[in-house]
Amino acid sequence: MADTATPKKNKPDEEGSAPPANPESPGQPQNVRVVILALMIAMMLAMLDNMIVGTAMPTIVGELGGLEHLSWVVTSYTLATAASTPIWGKLGDMYGRKGSFLASIVIFLAGSALSGMAQDMGQLIGFRAVQGLGAGGLMVGVMAIIGDLVPPRERGKYQGLIAGVMALAMIGGPLVGGTITDHWGWRWAFYINLPLGVVALAAVGAVLHLPRKAAKARIDYVGAALLTVGITSIVLVTTWGGTEYAWTSARIMELTGIGVASLVGFLFWEKRAAEPIVPLHIFRSHNFSLMSVIGFLTGFVMFGAVLFLPLYQQSVQGASATNSGLLLLPMLGAMLVVSMVAGRVTTSTGRYKIFPVAGSVLMVTGLYLLSLMDTGTSRLTSGLYMAVLGAGMGFLMQITMLVAQNSVELKDMGVASSTTTLFRTLGSSFGVAIMGALFNHRVQDVMAERAGALGSRMTEQSAQLDAASLAKLPAAAREAYQHAVSSGTHGAFLLGAAVAVIAVIASVFVKEVPLKGAGPQKAEGAGPNAPAEAV
Repeated sequence: MADTATPKKNKPDEEGSAPPANPESPGQPQNVRVVILALMIAMMLAMLDNMIVGTAMPTIVGELGGLEHLSWVVTSYTLATAASTPIWGKLGDMYGRKGSFLASIVIFLAGSALSGMAQDMGQLIGFRAVQGLGAGGLMVGVMAIIGDLVPPRERGKYQGLIAGVMALAMIGGPLVGGTITDHWGWRWAFYINLPLGVVALAAVGAVLHLPRKAAKARIDYVGAALLTVGITSIVLVTTWGGTEYAWTSARIMELTGIGVASLVGFLFWEKRAAEPIVPLHIFRSHNFSLMSVIGFLTGFVMFGAVLFLPLYQQSVQGASATNSGLLLLPMLGAMLVVSMVAGRVTTSTGRYKIFPVAGSVLMVTGLYLLSLMDTGTSRLTSGLYMAVLGAGMGFLMQITMLVAQNSVELKDMGVASSTTTLFRTLGSSFGVAIMGALFNHRVQDVMAERAGALGSRMTEQSAQLDAASLAKLPAAAREAYQHAVSSGTHGAFLLGAAVAVIAVIASVFVKEVPLKGAGPQKAEGAGPNAPAEAV
C-alpha cells in the first residue's frame, strides 16, 4: 500500500482544509483501506443497533418491566439521532471532521455501555438517548469523511460498500440479536458494540489524518435549539399519531403547532445567523434541493417496505418470524448489486443522471407490483416484485448523497451530508407513520367485515398480530386476518407508489453537472496516490 498521506508542508486554506495535490481531489489518508474499513464498522454500529435491540425487547421488558414505556426505548434513540444529525454536520465543518467523528464514536460507545448496565426502564430510555446522540454523528461523519477523502468521480465505487453494510445490517440484525439474547443475555445486545467501536476508534485515530479547523464563529445555539425542537415535534407526531394518540387529538395538534412554529422560526433565524447550523444558501443549488426531495421520498418508501413486507410474508405466506431479515433478501440483494454497478459506471463515465431517473421509475413500478399481492401470491412472485423495488432503491440510495455533495463547496460538505441524511430520516418517519396508519385502518375494516365482532376485538389494540397469537385463532378468523393484511399492504404500497411518482418528476429536472476528480482514463498517470488504486 502506497503512502498517500497529505504532505505536512501544506497549510490549511481559508476554509481550513489542506490544499491537495489535485485541486479537484481532497487529500488522502495514509492508508485508505484501513480508514474505509473503520468507517464501514462505524456505519454498521449505527444501522445495526436498532435491529439487534428490537429482537431483544421482549426479554428486556421481562427483566426490567415498564411495558407501558416500551416504545420510548426506540423513540428516544430515534429522536436523539434525528435532532443531532445536522448539528454534527456543522461541528465537522467548523472544527474538523476527524475530531467530531471520534467524539460521536465515544458518545455512542458510552451510551452502549450504560444501556447494557441499565437497572430499570427509565435508565435504559435515557441511555438510549445518549446512544442516539452519538449515532447521529456516525452516519454524517462517514459520509462527510468519504466526501473529504475521495473526489466525486471516484466516490461511486463506495456505493456498493455502503449499500452492502445497509443490507447486512437489515438481514443480520434480527438474527444476531436473537442469537445474542438467547445465549449471552440481552445486555450483550449493547455490549457487542464496544469491541467493534474500539476497533473503529483506534483505526480512525491512528490512520486518518485531516487538517484541524479553527472555527471562525460561535456555534449557532439558537438555530440548533429551534431545529431540535422542530425535528423532535415532527418525529413525535409521526411516531405517536394513530397509535398513542388519535391524529386529531389535542396532543398531536399541539406538537404539530410547536413543530411548524419552531421550523418557521428556524428559517428566519438562519438568514441572520453568523454561522448557521444549516446554511440556507446550499438550497440555492438546483441539484441539492432535488436530491433532498428524492432522499426524503426514498426514505419514505424504503422503511415502509421494510416494515410491511415481513409482516405480509409471515401473516399471509406463513414464513417464519425467526429469520425475518432473510425475507428481505431479494430486495436488499438487488439493491446491493445495482448500487455497485451504478457506482462503477459513475466512476468510469462521470455520468449519473440516468440513475435517479431509472431508480425512481423502478421504485414506482416495484411498489405498484407489490400492491398487487394477495393471499394467493407465491413467495417467488413476491420475491421478484421486491427485487424490482430493490433495484430502484439501489440506483437512488447513494447517488442522492453523491450529487448533493457535488453540489456544494468543500467547506459545506458536513452540512450537505447531514441535511441529506436528515431528509432521508424524516422521510422514513413519515413513511412508517402514514403507510402504517393506512395499513391499520384497512386491516381493521376488513376484519370487521369478514369476522364481525370477533375481528374487531382481535385488532382493537393492534392491527399486527404476532405468530403465537395468529396460530391460536380459529381457521375462519385466521383466513380473515390474512385477507385483511393483504388488503392493508395493497393500500400501503399503492400509496407509496403514488408518492414515489414525485421522485420521478424531481429526477427529470436533475442537471448533470460534471463530477470533480479524474476518471479511470487518468488513473495511470495519477501516480501511486490515486484513490482508484488505493482502494
